[in-house]
Amino acid sequence: MSTQIDTEHFRARLEDELRKVRSAIEYLHKENPGAPDEITGDLAMGPGDNHLADIATETVDREIDYTLEENSGNVLREIEAALKRIDDGTYGICTACGKPVEPERLEYLPWATVCADDARGGRG
Repeated sequence: MSTQIDTEHFRARLEDELRKVRSAIEYLHKENPGAPDEITGDLAMGPGDNHLADIATETVDREIDYTLEENSGNVLREIEAALKRIDDGTYGICTACGKPVEPERLEYLPWATVCADDARGGRG
């Protein structure tokens, strides 16, 4: 079944998103080179002049960054999978029902794998 989706347009969009996500992840790595478990050590034996509140704020900030990084990693995988579907010729086909994913939906979310009905849980 051939779809009227302009895959080259979406390939360019996806590759652009891929670059953005990768640079966001690199930025997070530069900003927070340490791993989250180092923070607990700071809390336990932090220098006396550090207020607990300051350390707690820093911990929360780091946790937010790691959550962002984790989510970025998920998005990265989604984008790479979408690019693979373009190569396979399955891009823009709902993985749940096999119908075409609406072009407007793909414009909004180029790595979408399901049509709007299935995304809303319309088909259970």
